Amino acid sequence: MRLSRLSRTTLGVVTALILVIVYVPLFVVLVNSFSTSTSLTWPPPGFTLEWWQKAFQSAGAMEAVLTSVQIAIIATLVSLALGTLISLALQRFDFFGRDAISLLVILPIALPGIITGIALNNFFRTIMGVPLSIWTVVIAHATFCIVTVFNNVIARLRRMGTSLEEASADLGAGVWTTFRLVTFPQLRSALLAGGLLAFALSFDEIIVTTFTAGSGVTTLPIFILNNMFRPNQAPIVSVIAVVLVLVSIIPIYLAQRLSSDTEQKAP
Repeated sequence: MRLSRLSRTTLGVVTALILVIVYVPLFVVLVNSFSTSTSLTWPPPGFTLEWWQKAFQSAGAMEAVLTSVQIAIIATLVSLALGTLISLALQRFDFFGRDAISLLVILPIALPGIITGIALNNFFRTIMGVPLSIWTVVIAHATFCIVTVFNNVIARLRRMGTSLEEASADLGAGVWTTFRLVTFPQLRSALLAGGLLAFALSFDEIIVTTFTAGSGVTTLPIFILNNMFRPNQAPIVSVIAVVLVLVSIIPIYLAQRLSSDTEQKAP
């Protein structure tokens, strides 16, 4: 499709405007993390590395980082296992209600986070009678992290077809052997991409976490929210926000590269 010069110019201007709106605030946060001002005045009166040093020496911040990493890793592992099994079931088998189940699997990521958080909070505390803890956060994160794994794996299964698996079965291989030697090697990059996206999604999630975390559970986003308006804490929060952005960019970039490389290699 060829666009007119006016159309290309319009699209270019709109794209540039959107990028400015998205990334200029992030740039401001980055600059403020080096500002000598404790109230984040603009423009910064001076630049210093003091806040970066204090941020990495903050016991509360380091504990929050460790908690977020633990939750993200466990939620990602759970999502990889369940997302893969659901994908195999929905793609490889035909049964009544398959489309409805597929919709229910994808729905959690489409729902507003506050709705998911309230629903899970009521489920844990009222129905199950379970106290809120780090494990309720893991379960809550897994409900929407499964979707990223599911979407990546089921898309790969649709492109793979079943010919190689059927050939393996014809040669006498069992279900586990076929999965280990035929199916899994073709799913590895999709699983890695889905896992990286799930980790990034869990690591910086705050709305659902707020409703499902106990009083003793402080993830990094919650730490930022709690300290954002405290005296002399704003520059430290800016430092942590910059680190959070960097940590989120890396898995998303790797997942994008894996997905694009796989699509280029596909016949």
